[in-house]
Amino acid sequence: MKKIQKNTIYDIAERVGASPSTVSAALNGTWKKRRISAATAEKIIEVAREHGYSANLQARALRTSRSGLVALLMPEHNRFFSNIANTFSREVRARGQCPVIITTERNPEEERTTVADLMAWSIDAIFFVGTVSPEDLSRQCQAAHIPHVFVDQPCALAPSVVTDNRTGANILTREIIRSMSHLGTGPQDTVYFLGGDQSLPSTANRVEGFRAAMYAHVGQVDPAQILATSYDMDAATDTISALYQRLGGLPGGLFINSDSVFEGTLRFLATLPQDELTACAIGCFDYEPLGQLLRFPVHMMRQRHQMLVQRAFALLETQSPPVLEMVQPELYPATQL
Repeated sequence: MKKIQKNTIYDIAERVGASPSTVSAALNGTWKKRRISAATAEKIIEVAREHGYSANLQARALRTSRSGLVALLMPEHNRFFSNIANTFSREVRARGQCPVIITTERNPEEERTTVADLMAWSIDAIFFVGTVSPEDLSRQCQAAHIPHVFVDQPCALAPSVVTDNRTGANILTREIIRSMSHLGTGPQDTVYFLGGDQSLPSTANRVEGFRAAMYAHVGQVDPAQILATSYDMDAATDTISALYQRLGGLPGGLFINSDSVFEGTLRFLATLPQDELTACAIGCFDYEPLGQLLRFPVHMMRQRHQMLVQRAFALLETQSPPVLEMVQPELYPATQL
């Protein structure tokens, strides 16, 4: 069998009429620092792709202490985190680097171990999404001089980009209340907050926004209205089922905290008759495009994943000090779905 000769940087340089160092800078994403024009970089990348060139990442790491790998650690593969991962992957590849995406299931030990493993591969940078112990992870990265940024998770020690969860939850709660036929202080005439983890900033801030909206309308919030114990789908099914049994039916309104909780809740709601479903005003803090096909209206708060990731890259590339940027979510009322 005839052995196929691999193209090298020198082959690409000869084809485009540039120096090997210029080709190397274009392919490893450092062409801007070298003041190489975008047109030249794009031409080099295009020729490299046409001739099947691929960088030897291990050799690059040994030579430059840069592997060309950029990692994203996230809790799970729900729709929101998958959208984050897809946008991240596109942004990394556009910079001539290789994305590495890992789920850690909100396990702090798994997060620390994964970061240690990535260090062994001379990872160029790490994006943390929805982590449990942000400060510990930041210290770990700082000790190894690894650039890092947090998305959907504030960190006092590193730059962070998050959704404005408090404002978004307040707006969504008000939309739910507007859709209710009657809002009172009784257990069946009010809104319940379902799902999430109050030990995490995203849920804690959404609960604050929910409480503020409820106080503005009825002047009180019963602790029993906050059912934020888990993001788990099975737990959500059990929670809504138990609430239904306790109240003898659905409450006047439901604030469902995330698409995974929404999926778990739907398992139970699917067993109920149409009139019960339409009598309950429902909102979800996440966007599910198939929501318009449901038997009942659902208001949705869409987190802007593309802007979150793009702002995270901007903070990382400008070597930003620890700051917290907020991105406003977007309400999709049921009438617009």
